[in-house]
Amino acid sequence: MISLWIIGIIVALLIINTVVALITVFIKPRSTVTVWAWILVLVLLPGVGFILYAFFGRGIAREKLFNFTSQEYLGVQQVKKMAVTDQNSIQLNSATDQTKYASSVVNFFNKTETTPITHHNEVELIFDGKEKFKKMFADIRAAKETVHVEYYAFIDSDIGDQLLSLLVDKANEGLEVRVLYDPWGSTHTKPSYFNPLKEAGGEVVQFITAKNSISKTRLNYHLHRKNVIIDGYIGYIGGFNVGDEYLGKSPKFGYWRDSHARISGTAVLLLQERFFMDWNASLSRRDKKLPFSEKYFPRDRSNKNSNIPIQIVADGPDNNEEILKDGFIDMIMKAKESVWLQTPYLTPDDAVFTALTIAARSGIDVRIMIPCMPDHAFIYRATQYYANLLIRYGVKVYTYENGFLHAKTSVIDGKYGSVGSMNHDYRSYQLNFEMNAFFYDTNVAQQIKNSFLKDLEVSHELTQEIVDQQSPWLKFKQRFSRLLAPIL
Repeated sequence: MISLWIIGIIVALLIINTVVALITVFIKPRSTVTVWAWILVLVLLPGVGFILYAFFGRGIAREKLFNFTSQEYLGVQQVKKMAVTDQNSIQLNSATDQTKYASSVVNFFNKTETTPITHHNEVELIFDGKEKFKKMFADIRAAKETVHVEYYAFIDSDIGDQLLSLLVDKANEGLEVRVLYDPWGSTHTKPSYFNPLKEAGGEVVQFITAKNSISKTRLNYHLHRKNVIIDGYIGYIGGFNVGDEYLGKSPKFGYWRDSHARISGTAVLLLQERFFMDWNASLSRRDKKLPFSEKYFPRDRSNKNSNIPIQIVADGPDNNEEILKDGFIDMIMKAKESVWLQTPYLTPDDAVFTALTIAARSGIDVRIMIPCMPDHAFIYRATQYYANLLIRYGVKVYTYENGFLHAKTSVIDGKYGSVGSMNHDYRSYQLNFEMNAFFYDTNVAQQIKNSFLKDLEVSHELTQEIVDQQSPWLKFKQRFSRLLAPIL
């Protein structure tokens, strides 16, 4: 009799748990696959699932969203006007032909009103960590007024020590030095690590989603951008964080293959504007917020020696739309010859998956390069699942075998391309604060394409025969991980 009471209580609790789980998940608008993933967690892990949801499933607190959406005073419109000042002077320049070729994508991003097409830019692509830090350190040493640093991961490491020491030196010289970082990505870096910079007069702030992370229980939203601006004239954007593994010093990963861009010209104004937005949103005191000023946004910033059109596109959960993801869908669907992508994580949602497969089945040369090893086990198994599935539709998938591939690049028809922080996974689409640079220039696109071809020399193509040889246990892990992909 007692056992029946116990069984009854357990059944009742499970029913209550299921009902509450359904109510909880449906309160916030989200994609169908994300809903099912959270229902799976909440139902299969009674009690524990709700704890996980409290920390990882809820939206950003309203007061934090307000910090992002109430910064028009910064001067976004002034920056936009400054960024496009020279547009009318290049009507006959060949670079304009590239913006016409990609006019659909350009117009799509332009409708966000904060991502104007900029001109008179110069771009240097960087595909090696040592080279990236060498160039960036040289630019920081030459800085005269300001150095703004924004990273997902600023790790207590040899290269981190070198960068921190350099920033301390510049602060001691009287420059304004600011560092904004995500504590989740910088897990092993204690706040005290930055004390020498603070003592020298520099400023260090953790990204807004780290504020009251326990009481607000929002641990799932990360600053994933990599953004450095020097004197408002030179900017760095891409995939490299600050850590020794990015220099190929990790025994686990070996050589670290990534992509970055050094930009000078009007596009740097938009990199600076994004840093300001992120910095001010993360400050506790309103009177400490950075104001719009020509000191930070110099008017004579155009690079007269080069005329590469660039759009800087930032996206995150503070937007109601998935701007970056939708822009990539537009790029894929408008491709005429080829779509080549590199991404360390490949868990596309239904819309991106459909765009890729339609393009491949329409005769477009769709190629995707992924790593040969995981840095996050669950995500890698889900990546394998989608890679196996995509090749059935004619998409060519390659695994990079010379270390770890962390590059987030794209090149369309060999005409234009992108470098930035966005991966092709649910996290980048919906949860992370990301930023990419889109280059509408054949020469830059060719450099991205050539780097892809060079990486192909040390990559293996995934074939159906290889997939068929995978063990049942591996395939089970892939399918199970795929179920959780929307919330990983």
